Amino acid sequence: MSKTIPGDRKKLTASHDLAIFGAPPLFKSALHVNRPIAPDRAAFDALLDGVWERNWFTNDGPLVRELETRLADWLDVPHCVLTSNATAALDLVIKALGIRGEVLLPSYTFISTAHMLHMVGITPVFCDVDADMALDPADCALRIGPKTGAVIATHVWGSPCNIDALQKLCDAHDIPLLFDAAHAFGGCHHGHRLGRFGRAEIFSLHATKAFHTGEGGVVTTCDAELAAQLRLMRNFGFSQTGEVQCTGLNAKMSEVHAAMGLANLDAIDATRATAKRVHQGYQKGLEGIPGLSLRVPAYHEDSNHHYVVALIDADGFGMSRDTLLRLLVAENVLARRYFHPGGHRCLPFADANAELELPRTDALCEEVMVLPAGAGANIVPVQEICDLIRFIHRKCEEITAATNSKF
Repeated sequence: MSKTIPGDRKKLTASHDLAIFGAPPLFKSALHVNRPIAPDRAAFDALLDGVWERNWFTNDGPLVRELETRLADWLDVPHCVLTSNATAALDLVIKALGIRGEVLLPSYTFISTAHMLHMVGITPVFCDVDADMALDPADCALRIGPKTGAVIATHVWGSPCNIDALQKLCDAHDIPLLFDAAHAFGGCHHGHRLGRFGRAEIFSLHATKAFHTGEGGVVTTCDAELAAQLRLMRNFGFSQTGEVQCTGLNAKMSEVHAAMGLANLDAIDATRATAKRVHQGYQKGLEGIPGLSLRVPAYHEDSNHHYVVALIDADGFGMSRDTLLRLLVAENVLARRYFHPGGHRCLPFADANAELELPRTDALCEEVMVLPAGAGANIVPVQEICDLIRFIHRKCEEITAATNSKF
């Protein structure tokens, strides 16, 4: 395991001690949000040795099949279908289910979902979020119509969205409910791990996620017929006998990526425990700062604690989220805005949605700040970051005055 990145340990006493005013950064190396964790190298190499010995690098190899089996067991879901990435996975599900027309989704989510829908001729209908930052079933109910072909909800920050209310809504309109579970590997709902809800759930296995294969995705479902169709479609529609049974594309996961996944799955308990400790460190270190609140998973959720999400109220904190971000980035703390702006404000959807009002989404886009944590959290100097933020808050007026005179 890597050791904490050392800072310059400079003493912060006045605004001119900050890097934005010319002082050296507090941290010598950049601290990224959700830096990937590397599995045990010996375990990964041993798996690669088998790939070389078999000379089998892709096309439904033994490591892909092993990872699908182990993930199905870990997630307690009947079917897992691995893919080259989560966007391809969602594309396959949309096509396998024959979804057309309009699809409801939260505006406060990663733009790739809306882009993928647009590229296959489906109109994304952007909805607002509720107090948990996830898709609001009440707002969905207002926007659902005769052209609605599906709802895609996001388990944002690793916590489940309002699954029960959304499922009730979709059942009433006889349309499929899908879940973007990119953030949510290991999260729980009613005592079950996410993966078995709706018609299907799509997890990203990108390197920055709580569990990753370097690059990849997986569809989980309780629908055996859908799983079988997806297996055909991810390999050009070819059956095991080489016959083309349907249209398809190349969305297969390679053996090398599966090896990364297997090595990471062996360490998943330790990875999750480390992320939880770091999350708790931020909770303690930032507690009581006016205008700053952390999103904390509900006590009943088995969260992966992969994301440390702070909301900055400009009036209470003393400066805007964007000003705080600018100060942190100068110190090599590469905190980030997330899902900014909302999907309804992004190209190519902005013009068509110019009059659309999604007040909770717009507010979150101005307040949310995600801090370095997650899978590579063992290298994050949490207390130093918290002390830096606390110092900035304490010196807000001095910093603001110095900023106005300098820039």
